[in-house]
Amino acid sequence: MNILIAGAGSVGRSIARELLGRGHEITLVDKNPSAMRIASVADAEWLLADACEPTALQQANADEADVVVAASGDDKVNLVVSLLAKTEFGVPRIVARVNNPKNEWMFDDAWGVDVRVSTPRIMTALVEEAVSVGELVHLFTFHSSGAAMYELTLPATSPVIGSRVETLNLPVAVQLATIIRAAQPITPQPDDTLEAGDELLFIVAADLTTELSQLQELLAPEPTDLDPSDEEPTS
Repeated sequence: MNILIAGAGSVGRSIARELLGRGHEITLVDKNPSAMRIASVADAEWLLADACEPTALQQANADEADVVVAASGDDKVNLVVSLLAKTEFGVPRIVARVNNPKNEWMFDDAWGVDVRVSTPRIMTALVEEAVSVGELVHLFTFHSSGAAMYELTLPATSPVIGSRVETLNLPVAVQLATIIRAAQPITPQPDDTLEAGDELLFIVAADLTTELSQLQELLAPEPTDLDPSDEEPTS
C-alpha cells in the first residue's frame, strides 16, 4: 500500500519503519527541518512541508495514497490533516493519533477520521490488563461500529473454571473471541474447558453497561464481605 505519514517525529518515524518492513511504500511529511532525519528511515520518501496545507499534500501525492496517518504531536494538526486528506483528496482510510484524551471525542468521521489511536488510553489499558486478574479491562473501541474489546483473566476462584465454552451463559451481544493460554491464542470451540489464568477476549456491542456487569458477575463475581458461617454467634 501507499501510505502517507504526516508528522516525522519519533512516532511517525517508528510507524514508517514498521510499515516499510512489511513491504509498504511510505512518504513522510513534516514542516520542521529538525525532523528531517532522513538517514533514520532511508527507504521512505521525505517532504519538508506543512501537511496542513493542501498544496503540501498534493506535492506528497495524497490523491494516490491508500492510507494517511496523522501522527504529529499536535491534535489540531492531526484533525486538519485528516479532514483535508478525506475531503480534498478522497483518501480511503485515515488513521489519526490522539495526543490528549480530552480531545478524543473530536476524532470522528466529521473530521474525516476512520481510526483514532489514543496512546495514553492504550497505555492505560495495557497497564490495567497487566495487573488486573478477575476484572474486565476495556482494551479499545472499534471506531466505526462502536463495539469494544474487553479482556478478563480468570482467577482461580472463578465459578466457570472447568466449564465448557458451550455452557457459558453469556449476555446478549457479547461474544467470546479468543482464549489466550500459555501465551498461545486459542479459537474458542464449544467443548473447550476454561482454566484458571486463561485470558478471555470479548467483543461487546456498543453501550452495554448492564451486560458488562452481568459478564463480570458470571466470570468473577465479587466475594461477599462475610461468609454466614463466619458470623459471630449472638448471645
